[in-house]
Amino acid sequence: MKSNQVINNYDKFLLNTYGRQPIVIDHAHGVKVYDIEGNEYLDFFAGIAVNNVGQTNTKVVSTIQKQAEKLMHCSNIYYNIPAVELAEKLANLSDFNKVFFSNSGAEANEAAIKLARKYTGKGEIITALESFHGRTMLTVTATGQEKFSKPFKPVPPGFKYVPYNDIKAMKEAISADTCAIMLEVVQGEGGINVADKEYMKGVEKLCHDNDILLIIDEVQTGIGRCGSLFAYEQYGIKPDIMSLAKGLGGGFPIGATLATDKVAVGFEPGDHGSTFGGNPLACAAANTVLDIIAEDHLIENTKKMGQYTIDKLNGLKEKYDLISDVRGLGLLIGIELSMDGGDIVDKMREKGILINCTAGKVLRLAPALIITEENVDTMVQALDDIFSKINN
Repeated sequence: MKSNQVINNYDKFLLNTYGRQPIVIDHAHGVKVYDIEGNEYLDFFAGIAVNNVGQTNTKVVSTIQKQAEKLMHCSNIYYNIPAVELAEKLANLSDFNKVFFSNSGAEANEAAIKLARKYTGKGEIITALESFHGRTMLTVTATGQEKFSKPFKPVPPGFKYVPYNDIKAMKEAISADTCAIMLEVVQGEGGINVADKEYMKGVEKLCHDNDILLIIDEVQTGIGRCGSLFAYEQYGIKPDIMSLAKGLGGGFPIGATLATDKVAVGFEPGDHGSTFGGNPLACAAANTVLDIIAEDHLIENTKKMGQYTIDKLNGLKEKYDLISDVRGLGLLIGIELSMDGGDIVDKMREKGILINCTAGKVLRLAPALIITEENVDTMVQALDDIFSKINN
């Protein structure tokens, strides 16, 4: 099947919900993907920060193959070994004690919101402007960007939005009905906005002082993406609830909501559920992903390559006025431009490099955590070539 036929069939049979790039991905490995014409692309987006251990990682593939031959699904009416192994592993690696498994980041955040409301008996949740928490009706409403929820009104009540990194605004927003504050430590979809450490510590104190739960959305920032297994660890805080997804399954869909023992008692049998959540196949894949991150020292590589990438990009910033800012944490990096970034994404694809644009003018980089200096140099050189032509 040719690219044009695939694209035409997408337009014919799939709902028009994505502005897709005009390439048909056929196969991939590591940091490279290939279209059906055989063209090679250096992937600096990793499936929206999903393929943290690289595309079709051989260990993950082998795990999925073996588990698929043994048991793919059994439902949560019964117990299964990969799920309990993963739950124990996540608890031991974090500041949480209990886990609820689902299939996506939106579901993980949905569970976090429901648990907070059930545990506290209150209804109001404060989130940040420019945040992004998912596409379900509840999580799209939690998202602090009206463009995502406005087409679907009426939306569920119970949310307030305040400016990011503004502790005064957060304090003023708290009311007697506030049950939780829900934040990303790096706003991915909002433009790679990084939280100040003093801000996060201040929010934690507000939560303690007002008996409010702190929910940290690590759907995009977790699983090594920001230079620690969970990004909140770099802020010296201890949330009550955390959501995970994206990188956890190595490409296989899985979501997880983690909670402390204190808060976890809010859920009782029948309060929440997921038919496919915690299925053996997804959990087996996630167990292998966590093992790979530890065994291959990917946290260390993320720190090293994140700083290397930012240093190289700051070199471009000094060279070109059209770059107004370079920011990020680990390998979640934004390049803010003084112009729309969509055209740059297209030009980079034409050069064989896949990146993304978010918030209109911010080029988003979220490569696999196995990225090398050579890969970064190739990407930066391509940007340099494009910017040089724009400047002329």
